[in-house]
Amino acid sequence: MRDDPQGDRPAYLDTSLPISERVDDLVSRMTLEEKVSQTVHAAPAIERLGIPEYNWWNECLHGVGRAGRATVFPQAIGLAATWDVELMHRVATAISDEARAKHHEFVRRGVRDMYTGLTFWSPNVNIFRDPRWGRGHETYGEDPYLTARMGVAFVTGLQGDDPKYLKVVATPKHFAVHSGPEPARHTFDARVDQRALRDTYLPAFEACVREGKAHSIMGAYNRVNGAPACASKALLQDILRDEWGFDGYVVSDCGAIRDIYESHKVVETPEEAAALAVRNGCDLNCGEVFLFLVSAVQKGLLSEEELDRSVKRLFTARFRLGMFDPPEMVRYAQIPYEVNDCRKHRRLALEAARKSLVLLKNEGGLLPLRKDLDTIAVVGPYADDRATLRGNYNGTPAEEWTVLDGIRHKVGRRTTVLYAPGTDITGTATEGFGEGVTIAKQADVAIVVLGSSPLLEGEEGAVCGLLGDGDRHSLALPGRQEDLLKAVFATGTPVVLVLTNGSAVAINWADEHVPAILEAWYPGQAGGAAVADALFGDYNPAGRLPVTFYRSLEQLPPFDDYSMTGHTYRFFRGDPLYPFGYGLSYTEFRYRDLKLSPRRVAAGKTVSVSVVVENTGGRAGEEVVQLYLTDRKASVPVPLRQLKGFRRVRIGAGRRRRVRFTLTPRDMSIVDDSGRRLVEPGEFQVSVGGCQPENRGALRNVNVVTDTFEVTGDITPVA
Repeated sequence: MRDDPQGDRPAYLDTSLPISERVDDLVSRMTLEEKVSQTVHAAPAIERLGIPEYNWWNECLHGVGRAGRATVFPQAIGLAATWDVELMHRVATAISDEARAKHHEFVRRGVRDMYTGLTFWSPNVNIFRDPRWGRGHETYGEDPYLTARMGVAFVTGLQGDDPKYLKVVATPKHFAVHSGPEPARHTFDARVDQRALRDTYLPAFEACVREGKAHSIMGAYNRVNGAPACASKALLQDILRDEWGFDGYVVSDCGAIRDIYESHKVVETPEEAAALAVRNGCDLNCGEVFLFLVSAVQKGLLSEEELDRSVKRLFTARFRLGMFDPPEMVRYAQIPYEVNDCRKHRRLALEAARKSLVLLKNEGGLLPLRKDLDTIAVVGPYADDRATLRGNYNGTPAEEWTVLDGIRHKVGRRTTVLYAPGTDITGTATEGFGEGVTIAKQADVAIVVLGSSPLLEGEEGAVCGLLGDGDRHSLALPGRQEDLLKAVFATGTPVVLVLTNGSAVAINWADEHVPAILEAWYPGQAGGAAVADALFGDYNPAGRLPVTFYRSLEQLPPFDDYSMTGHTYRFFRGDPLYPFGYGLSYTEFRYRDLKLSPRRVAAGKTVSVSVVVENTGGRAGEEVVQLYLTDRKASVPVPLRQLKGFRRVRIGAGRRRRVRFTLTPRDMSIVDDSGRRLVEPGEFQVSVGGCQPENRGALRNVNVVTDTFEVTGDITPVA
């Protein structure tokens, strides 16, 4: 420790010194007990050093969560359905604006509770490999590339661009190989080979660390190949720090350190579990087991130098957030409280909700609807349900628009809007079927709003017990909802189905019979207004599915099979109901003049790809241009195809534009049996279009163009 030359203040408060020096000085002044007290999420004050209490637990999955009024954007799966990286960055920037404003207001009031800090446990970049997982709607879907691009945009939007200070800390989670089943997460050992680990489960985390510079990572509950994820040397030291260069801190999932000895039974005592976790790279415990680090050090299970390493990482984060500097030095501390749920952010929530909508079917051009219809029937338990707007880990918006609200506001004064829920949110009640049928018979069109709810699918212990454990045990609409839909359809009134849900649903009957289907996810506070904009033609939907919609569970491997065989579009050989990347528009697009340069490329070099996209329809619209790559001559098992580029572009009616991509050596690489990433000679097929190449027949308004290039030369390692 040292003081400044004047001797009137400690060095750790000298803002002219490097942060590393200040942190070293502060930690050197702490006792063993004080150091340990700072390694749990509810860290107490150390008054003699002027350290205020700090609670590390905060949430901002799709808006600042659980801290009162905040803008609520679409749930993460809906944000992924926008396929819009720039939008995702703007959403995250708005969230971090509100986070900073809230934090400083809380501090001014002397409030330092949970959900008031600047360290956020988002985003969830786990791969949504199986639609049964109840937490899948917290993720960006099933594809590593899409998840990585969305994750990086979210992380950078949260953490800001100041060269010295972090705006907030982003925490990609749950590292790693984590995606259900929920009831088994405290005991499960996810066994995966190096290829699946490196090619599916780790890329999004790697991108968030290497590109996004995420300053924190949250470990998972489960074991990975025998080692608890929150105490895995392979994950936390060898890969995360040594290979990827991560220099932030690792936090455990809540209760995960206790699982090490109670559930996984890797060690016998809390002291051993805490010591194992810290030694292997976990720095902060969401929980209280790390308090046993005092006795762990005293018993020789952990050295004080190893403990110091974690404590310094934690205080480095707090210093980089400006918590030990005068507020006037930190530009993010100047964000006014009035940005919270401001008009600009409400407009952004509406834009995000609109862009998240996926038009699944529009037979006969039923949509868009006229605003001057005589009578519209709105039927379904989710038509006027606010819980389905908010998703989970959410804040509380000042205003919300349900689908019913949006429709009533959208239509003309002479249009009568009738409403009947028809059944309850679980779909088990049938007493209301008659009312739903009655109003449908009176209407020019029936808009039926069905789906699921965060009260039915979600984290273990967080749902209302209606399904027991948070996971889904069927892909069908819950309860009697499909029967309600059939009853309304039988009236002969044209039917539009609106889905509000967090994951794939097997709506096979609806796909065969209902002429128009719109997927809305859990769309946030402006969701109902966005749905109405699309239904009545004030917005042309262009979202794409970030997950495969399967026809039934029979198409899937066992839920607890973490190998990728048969999972996701990359390895699924069956016939899906709606494929990953699928989505329609009210206009039509055509692709032509695909150019690849060069056509023969040396291993380790890039390939330029461009294509002309033309709007051949009668109205302006957005198109999600998707590039898929297929390795035709790989020496090891590889995916059937892989997304390696996408752009969401707006094109006026009758206009065209050339869209460009660059394929990097990493895009062309394979992962060998030992986990090494290599580029090898071979032939690659490039497919560019508004969907996957094998599914173009399912989309009447989209085509796909393909071509090939050759990689030559020697096998080349890729970093």
